[in-house]
Amino acid sequence: MNTPANNNAFVGRQPILNRQQQLIGYELLFRLHAESSTAEFSSDLQAGTNVLVNTLSNMGAEWLVGNKLAFINVAQAMLQSNFLELLHPQRVVLEIVETVNATQALVERARELRGQGFSIALDDFVLTPQTAPFLEVANYVKLDVRELGLDNAIAMSKQLRKYPALQIAEKVETKEEFRRLHDAGFDAFQGYYFAHPETLTAKVINPAYANILSLLNMLRNNAEIKQIEEALKRDVALSFKLLRYINSAGFGLSCEIQSFRHAVTILGYQKLYRWLTLLLVTAGADNPGASALMKMAVTRGRFVELIGEHFLDGIDRDNLFIVGVFSLLDVMLEMPMDKVLENLLLPETVSDALLTQEGMYGPFLKLAIACENPEAGEIERLAEQVQISPELLNKAHMGSLAWVEQLGV
Repeated sequence: MNTPANNNAFVGRQPILNRQQQLIGYELLFRLHAESSTAEFSSDLQAGTNVLVNTLSNMGAEWLVGNKLAFINVAQAMLQSNFLELLHPQRVVLEIVETVNATQALVERARELRGQGFSIALDDFVLTPQTAPFLEVANYVKLDVRELGLDNAIAMSKQLRKYPALQIAEKVETKEEFRRLHDAGFDAFQGYYFAHPETLTAKVINPAYANILSLLNMLRNNAEIKQIEEALKRDVALSFKLLRYINSAGFGLSCEIQSFRHAVTILGYQKLYRWLTLLLVTAGADNPGASALMKMAVTRGRFVELIGEHFLDGIDRDNLFIVGVFSLLDVMLEMPMDKVLENLLLPETVSDALLTQEGMYGPFLKLAIACENPEAGEIERLAEQVQISPELLNKAHMGSLAWVEQLGV
């Protein structure tokens, strides 16, 4: 089977969380480039899925999503093809799209794929005589809250409760929607409710964050190593965590860092600042929903940094990393972004990107956010704005996910 080149489609992802708001997987999505040819394929969905499966088979799903699940859309032609054998069954959930009717042959094919180790999900599911037979073989049923409406989604959930499939609510956009769906018994949730700040009020920053903010500002002001070391020693848990990150596979050091003074000597202030930014976004990881936010923030940071490699020097790439990592601080700290930035000494270009998504780094942040929501249709326009090809974008996208898994956050 011929496949279109990787530079014909943009790949994106959306996180899926369980009832405890812990990350269980990503739905991997795509958007075709406007000029790509789909003449050999039955639909844009088919062409894009081929690109996605090809990318997954080349990257290896375990590198792409770690020990999490990769949910991918499959149309009828893909469901019937042997192309799926390229994938890692235990890592992949095949989402049968809503346009596929449950003929006897396709139900048997889905059953066969389950026997190979794949999980089966029914995407945008609506119960009809044409779709009902798939429920016999489904591990997951996904209900689109935007399409069905909240009340109808909850009603359909009750109707489907007699089937063993786990229920995933899609396109959950507010905490109130999440609360109602959670109370209704949904097993998992997909959407950006956890990344959308609602009513934000100025809060006292908890000590874990405050200590890191202080250290970041000391580094920005070129304080003496002794002062920085003493500040870190006041928080043993954070110093341990920092050393763990620095010694992780994601950093690639040839020797193990044994102390904070050693870290400063080996890394220098700029790289140390980078790792403290990681600590800042992971300091509250025990809170509900924080793990997914944390991973999203760190992935954004690495993603925009990788994009910037093609255009910017080292300092600007470091600043891009900070922009990406800090872009969810308002949500994580439950404070308005302008209040968060009052506690940080940042370059004006970084602050502009965080406050308004404008300035030198703003377009990169906009592109990163668009890649987390490919359905919005903004990826191509924003990629053209920063003059990056789909091929380089996908490479940065996959590279950032793999890097975060190596990092172990």
